Amino acid sequence: MAGLVDRLLRVLPLNPIVVRIVEGGSRRPRHLLIRSGYLAVMVLILLIALLGAGSTLRELAQRGASAFAIVSYGQVFLICVLAPVFLGGVIAQEANPNTWDVMLTTPLSSLQIVLGNLFGRLAFVFALLAGSLPLFAVTQLFGGVPGSAIFESYAIAASSALLMGSIAITLSATRSAGRRAVFVFYSSIVLYLFATYAIDRSLRAPMAVGSATDMTTILTPLNPFLTLEVLIAPNQYAPREFAGTGHLSIVRAWMGSPIATQLVVSTLLSVAFIVYSTLRVRWLGAALVGGSGKDSSATSDRPPRHVSHNPIAWREVHLRGQTLGRRAARWIFLGAALAVGLGVLLLTRGGTLSFSQSRMALAAILGAEILVVVLAALNMSASSVSREREDKSLDILLTTPIQPGAYISGKLRGLIQYLAPLIAVPSVTLALAATFSMTNGLGSGVPWTVQERFGTGMAAVPFVLPEAAVALPIVLTAFTALCVMVGLGWSVKSRGTIGSVLAAAGVVMVFALPMGLCGAASSTVPYFGAVVSAAIPLNLALAAVEPSMIEGSLGSAQGRTLSILLGAIGASLIYGAVVYGLHANIKSNFMSRVRRLAGTS
Repeated sequence: MAGLVDRLLRVLPLNPIVVRIVEGGSRRPRHLLIRSGYLAVMVLILLIALLGAGSTLRELAQRGASAFAIVSYGQVFLICVLAPVFLGGVIAQEANPNTWDVMLTTPLSSLQIVLGNLFGRLAFVFALLAGSLPLFAVTQLFGGVPGSAIFESYAIAASSALLMGSIAITLSATRSAGRRAVFVFYSSIVLYLFATYAIDRSLRAPMAVGSATDMTTILTPLNPFLTLEVLIAPNQYAPREFAGTGHLSIVRAWMGSPIATQLVVSTLLSVAFIVYSTLRVRWLGAALVGGSGKDSSATSDRPPRHVSHNPIAWREVHLRGQTLGRRAARWIFLGAALAVGLGVLLLTRGGTLSFSQSRMALAAILGAEILVVVLAALNMSASSVSREREDKSLDILLTTPIQPGAYISGKLRGLIQYLAPLIAVPSVTLALAATFSMTNGLGSGVPWTVQERFGTGMAAVPFVLPEAAVALPIVLTAFTALCVMVGLGWSVKSRGTIGSVLAAAGVVMVFALPMGLCGAASSTVPYFGAVVSAAIPLNLALAAVEPSMIEGSLGSAQGRTLSILLGAIGASLIYGAVVYGLHANIKSNFMSRVRRLAGTS
């Protein structure tokens, strides 16, 4: 009996891989900073939510319920952001065959290898959830929040992290992708969440004629934010009621109990991925034999290429876009994103979508496009120098006459030039929407204006704010340059690509999230709210299609336009000054950091 218990404990709780990952990660300052930053952001969200608490018991209960809702959404959002960051190491690990060689020759079973890699990294995610539990307990002091709702919100976040981890371990164990798949994995999660939420909003129907409560759809259990909305706001988004026995039990469970369905589906899918990974992990031996030989077909008689004034910038642009797969993926994304945005506008012009539905769809599309740009900038820049250190090409570059300043500026210029088509996607999408708005749907005969609340009255506002279409490319380009420079800074002083990507993403998140919250909190402040919202690309894009985010600035069209443009231009100048300062700092410390990390990977 003792031997059986010992074997079961070594499968998971005492799994050597879990112990190694948790002990090693617990000693790293980066993980401590991530946990501290997570709790700091959660505390900030809670404090903002509790501002202006009422004096009566009813008002306190309402404020407590509101704070619980905000903190719950914030927690699920941060888990969806941070879980892929921790789990990206699982995917990147398989890019180093030596790691798998060692594990496959140990006495560890296939199940121990899979579960060890999975739960070793999920331990940090679950630690974040456990650390925020006292914050949820604070909301109960005000009343209005049942204890079961807190644990259900935790179950939603934990099941989502488990599913993402199972997908990551499957990609790793089957060697379905390489180190570059970390960004694809991250971006796919973001796009999936945005797409399912936008489609769900367009499929919603009222519970009854004239009712303000919408019913759940087929997509509700497939998105943690939708199931959380059912839990937090049942008076606005409630499970579908089945009066009768005409529906199958699976349909009744799927749409009548979306929270339980999401937990069951996530768990079953996670188990399926784990079983598949366990069966496939031992097949890696054959895949690891032999070299890749991808560049063996290159010939030396190719015609010479013209190199620009800065060879580093030229190299960044052409090295990243040299394969057919990368070119196709980039242009497919561009075409699909623009086609979806144009399709929403055409459906609105034809009357299929209402203005509110179209605005929600555009907000989801623009948000996804901007996040993809930011994530791409962080991933490419934060892995740029560290990748060259790992493949030893940095040693060759340092023997050339290129100076550190030209090297860093070349990286910045090359990455911005490569990302220019991606930056143009949300700008063009918003410009198309603004064109439809200013021309009343290309001459549809129906005014494309919406009545928005302004103080105690109402104001007629364009369907999409046209000035935002002018401001977005300005501030998005500057913000992307800032992300690139932050990533380059961490790439220079980090040993590996994963560490530099995690650190850069954390820095940008710590900076951008409070700014975004400040913009949302100052929505009723005349003109100042518009200036702050215009400083963050995501806030600006959302305010363009949801003007209620700058409610206090809707009274005067000229004042609103001037505030948005001044905010975008002022923020761009500030971002430019920060980029210049970071460039000077990296240039002055470049050689010392490179020498300190020489020979490491």
